[in-house]
Amino acid sequence: MVNQAAWFWVLAAFALAAYALPAVLREPKPQAVASSLALAWIAHGLVLGIALFSGRFGFGPALSVMAWLVLTVYAVESRLYPQMQSRRALAALGGAALLIGLLFPGTPMSAKASVWLPLHGAFGVAAYGLLAVATVHAWLMRRAEAQMRAAPGSADASVGLPLMTLERLMFGFVLASFVLLTGTLLAGWFFGEDLYGAGNAWRWNHKTIFSVLAWGAMGLLLLGRWQWGWRGKKAARFVYGSAALLLLAYVGSRFVLEVLLQRAV
Repeated sequence: MVNQAAWFWVLAAFALAAYALPAVLREPKPQAVASSLALAWIAHGLVLGIALFSGRFGFGPALSVMAWLVLTVYAVESRLYPQMQSRRALAALGGAALLIGLLFPGTPMSAKASVWLPLHGAFGVAAYGLLAVATVHAWLMRRAEAQMRAAPGSADASVGLPLMTLERLMFGFVLASFVLLTGTLLAGWFFGEDLYGAGNAWRWNHKTIFSVLAWGAMGLLLLGRWQWGWRGKKAARFVYGSAALLLLAYVGSRFVLEVLLQRAV
């Protein structure tokens, strides 16, 4: 019987190959790209399940989970908006994130941690993933705006969705990420020791500071949208900034500890 480790690497190789297929084909048909991306998404999810079940986590798996969540949302969106055209870019994102997760598998979770810690972490990673989705939509929105200025009427054909639809989706994902991040921060504030073990209450370290800054940036963007009608370039910049801050909060700090300092966390 093939053991778990063997299945892990077989599935990982299959997922990487399926992600790479759209880039290898010279003129891939949309249906072939969609099928390849779907198979990669399934294999990628199984790889993540095996990896998380092993009790290891770090910046690499976090990036991999975020990319998989982006693809999950895209799978739903592509059903609602079949004209959306970003499959090849998402295939590149998924393949790169999966490869980083394989190269840097993280460190074992603390034995003192609560059984509820994975759920707490899942909410945090979901907030990261939804903000990553909002960032993709902000990029698509800015590209559509640029093309519209260069050649009026060409933006919808290139991006695949009307500008207003992209903007509405972007703000929806920002709001969802903000709600999840709020819950994650509140759980860390009130139940830090219960989740992470004795002596691990709320601390104002780099992870906490960057998370709170990202939360504040998203809150300000949503307030600006509601009160002053922020949109376009200003809104996209806030989304990019919030995503960068949130990326630094966990992925950045874990990268420094795991790779640069070679320290278990």
